[in-house]
Amino acid sequence: MLEGLSNILKITELRNKVAYTLLMFIVFRAGVHIPVPGVDASVIESLFTAGGLFGLLDLFAGGALSKFSVFAMSITPYINASIIMQLLTAVVPTFEQWSKDGEEGRKKIAKVTRYGTVILGFIQAFGMSYALRANNALIDNSMLSVIVISIILTAGTCLLMWIGEQITAHGIGNGISLIIFAGIVARFPSGFSTIYQYLQVGTINIFQAILFAIIAIAMVVFVIAVTQGQRRIPIQYAKRVVGRKMYGGHSTFLPLKVNQAGVIPIIFASSVLMFPVTLAQFVQVDWVKSIANYFTWGTPIQTVLYAVLIFMFTYFYTAISINITDMADNMKKYGGFIPGIRPGKPTADYVDRVMTRITFAGAIFLAFIAILPNFIGGITGIEGVYFGGTALLIVVGVALDTMQQVESLVLTRHYKGFVK
Repeated sequence: MLEGLSNILKITELRNKVAYTLLMFIVFRAGVHIPVPGVDASVIESLFTAGGLFGLLDLFAGGALSKFSVFAMSITPYINASIIMQLLTAVVPTFEQWSKDGEEGRKKIAKVTRYGTVILGFIQAFGMSYALRANNALIDNSMLSVIVISIILTAGTCLLMWIGEQITAHGIGNGISLIIFAGIVARFPSGFSTIYQYLQVGTINIFQAILFAIIAIAMVVFVIAVTQGQRRIPIQYAKRVVGRKMYGGHSTFLPLKVNQAGVIPIIFASSVLMFPVTLAQFVQVDWVKSIANYFTWGTPIQTVLYAVLIFMFTYFYTAISINITDMADNMKKYGGFIPGIRPGKPTADYVDRVMTRITFAGAIFLAFIAILPNFIGGITGIEGVYFGGTALLIVVGVALDTMQQVESLVLTRHYKGFVK
């Protein structure tokens, strides 16, 4: 690892990319501490002390939501817009054509995604501002104040979107993913501080803290293993002559990832289960609040529904993100075939069966990782320290992806990288 880090410092281009990325991180973390004007900080603090929807989302905002800074919404509207755009690409012919038009098509999709981010961001910002107004958290409870705060929050998200795109263009790794990564990692010291305070006051003992550390390390190793896991289907390409040149005649493989859907099913499931809780924030009706109580984070009904929805969304998202028919047709077009399987429809059926089986394992993995934090507190006695679920998947996934990009840049300069 130390040799790999020293190799980074030897490459001017990579060194500049890393420095630029760190500079953007500093801008991001500085914005987290700039509060939105017109908000009563004492009421915000009481809302987070009581828990609820805002407390659950603060982890992904890197603490910006609890401070209600200009970056309080983080990059969430952009993620939602990207997911919606990806789903529309599978069903809208125009968007599907754009996705096949190379660089020009990707620019059009990115432009529509940005506009969608602004629209979704303002809707989310208005909802948050109105919820604060209902809880008397605004110094001026007028609608004008709600609109002004909504515009400030939307502008903060747009700035984060721009920072992410700049990191992607001039830094190292995927900028949007790294912003989420930085926000989650920034909350780790707070978690360590909470555990230390528990030890100081005697709420937990040293053995419970060690047990928590063992579980955390085991989860990280498990997530890395499954994230990197894939089923490799062998593919043989027949020789063919084009003009005076001969192509094909080599073997390769088709990699099918165990966790093909990534973190998207967890985001879908949590969004669905958050709806009743979010609705209860605005509707002062007893029966609505009673129903919302069943969906509170960690209740038995919420936990079971959470796992079931993750399982369903894993299959759904995998089905729309991978076009197995096109994959089989392209393989046949270029003279490729799976040994023992006829090209065309038999190949598509075979790949579909394999994908269905490994998706089952991926769905169980996602459901297990998502609901495990609900039980860690009961096992270790450490409450209030969130570890696992979406946060762990994002941190591990972004770290692995960034390391692979660094590795590729290092290897192009003929140095040894991180991966042996």
